[in-house]
Amino acid sequence: MATERVTYPYAVESEERPAEPVDYAAINAVYGALLAALVLATRGRAREEPISGRELISIAAATFALSKVIVREKIGTWVREPFVEDPDGARKPRGRRLQRAIGELVTCTRCVGAWSALAVVGLRLASPDSGRIVTNVLAASAANDWLQAGFRLFCAASNRAEPYRR
Repeated sequence: MATERVTYPYAVESEERPAEPVDYAAINAVYGALLAALVLATRGRAREEPISGRELISIAAATFALSKVIVREKIGTWVREPFVEDPDGARKPRGRRLQRAIGELVTCTRCVGAWSALAVVGLRLASPDSGRIVTNVLAASAANDWLQAGFRLFCAASNRAEPYRR
């Protein structure tokens, strides 16, 4: 009977031992504990000042901006550096076990997005005024990203439609 090799989501093949399921479980346990603590600590305030559906849009945009900063921008290097190597601009998780699992986390915008959402919502519930300020700043940053991308596409399309004339 041949044994089948198990591969885990986002696992990177390397000479080093990849992360184990217990490493992902540890990360999930931390997230779950923080989520439970947030719910317990803010349950009264959440009733007094609930997050509206309209506000959720800016929170989603803020989460997008924060996760992008952590995963992709130079300014987020300090967060990634202990867990990620960057040979030739290709970010790859480094180390083994928990270090590698965290490296996989901080190179995934969707993964960091879940943690960013916890932080943004937590701040909004714990300190509504500060939470709104931070959310609005990050949401404006996300809107800027989208506008810059749209402008770049518009310029590229315009340049293709009317070639440069000398």
